[in-house]
Formats: sequence, structure tokens, C-alpha cells
Amino acid sequence: MDVAAYERDGFLTGIDIFSPEEIAGYRQQFDELEERLGKETTSIGMVSKHFEHEFIWQLGSDERIVDAISALIGDDVMLLATHFFCKYPGPEEGKKFVAWHQDVTYWGLEPAEAHTAWIAIDKADRENGCMQMVAGSHINGAIAPHGKSARDGNLLSINQEIPDELIDQSKVRHLELEAGQISIHQGKTYHCSNANISDRRRCGLTVRYVRPEVRPVEGRVAHPQKPILLRGVDSYKNFGVTPHPFGT
Repeated sequence: MDVAAYERDGFLTGIDIFSPEEIAGYRQQFDELEERLGKETTSIGMVSKHFEHEFIWQLGSDERIVDAISALIGDDVMLLATHFFCKYPGPEEGKKFVAWHQDVTYWGLEPAEAHTAWIAIDKADRENGCMQMVAGSHINGAIAPHGKSARDGNLLSINQEIPDELIDQSKVRHLELEAGQISIHQGKTYHCSNANISDRRRCGLTVRYVRPEVRPVEGRVAHPQKPILLRGVDSYKNFGVTPHPFGT
């Protein structure tokens, strides 16, 4: 892992993790969920379903991803949450986007430090709405003001948005990924993704990781968080102890 680049830019991208055969197997399992639950649910409704579906747990706890995260944040790594983001093609679905934001503004953590791996279940490119990052936007450690998006279709649950005037367009980078690759970004890095204007689905699983010293801020999240220790030692027990949902 290029730790210096991560510290400088706030993200890394194009990291090869899953072989074509591996990601095809995971995609098939997601497709089966999509068929059973419907696209309205699988678009943004699949939050922390690693407790219910083993393949999601396998994705989020994969040793190769944990190796990458550990190289960036240290030996002690906890899985905070998982969340599928799927953008579908079509006249209505194709209007949906993710506004500029910082992850840690609504995760209820103190200190506000977290790291996200974005696993490309499908290929992600500019046409189907890959993520964009503002390089270096995390460096001052500040939480940017977030207003309400005036555009319809924002997939963020509370419709938040960093105002356009705070986005340095000269530093925007598009994180195009092949299926099976991942990107990793720091929780204060400004990022967004445009609408899917292609005829292809764009599905990705976000996996959020924290160090054990973070603690929950009471009243900041709708549902109790249940981080799971993946590697190292949790000397703090700020969230209690949650066992691995499908064994070790």
C-alpha cells in the first residue's frame, strides 16, 4: 500500500483484490438477492446485512482487504458497517446520484475517523456513475458544512451535500474500477458520484473500518452500531463485543 499517497490524497484506487471468477461468484449472489428483494431495496437499503448474508461478511472480512486497511491504519482493525450502493439504468433510476459529502459527518464517531473500502461488484466508470474524490480534501481534518441538496435523486439518506463552492474542481479525480477491484478512502475526503447514464448497472459494496479507540456519540445514529474486531486487539470495548456472525 502506498501509505504516503493515501495520507496526501485521502484515497487509493485500482487495487486488485478479487479474481474475475471470485467476483463473478459474489455478483451472482447479489443478483439473487436483487431478484428476491427488488431493486428498490438493493439500491440503498442493504445496510449492514453482513449479519444476515454470509457472502457479504466474506467480502467485508476478506483477508486481502483487511491487509490493505491494516497497512494504512495499523494492526487493530474493526468492521463498522457494510452498505450496498447500486445505480440502475433507465429514465427514472438513471437520475439518482450521490452528492458531495464526507462519510464521518453522519456516522456518530468520536474521534471522527473511519476508512471505507469500495468493492466494485460491477465495473464502475464515468458513464455508470463511478465515485469522484477531491484529492487532499481531508488534510485539514475539518468537517465541511453540509447543506441540503436542491436536486432530486440524492441517494444519501439525509439528502446532505457539500456546497459546490467548496469543491476544488482542479483536484477532482474519477475512481474508475474494474469488477473485483477496490478503492479505499479516508472518512473526511470529499466524494460524490454522478447519475448512471449508461445501460449498465453500477453496484458496489462499501465496507467501513475503524480503529478500536473510536467511540459512539450518543444520539448521532439511528441504529446501534456493532463493530466487529477483524484483526489485532480491542483494548477499549467502546461498543461492547460483537462476535463474528458466521464463525471465525
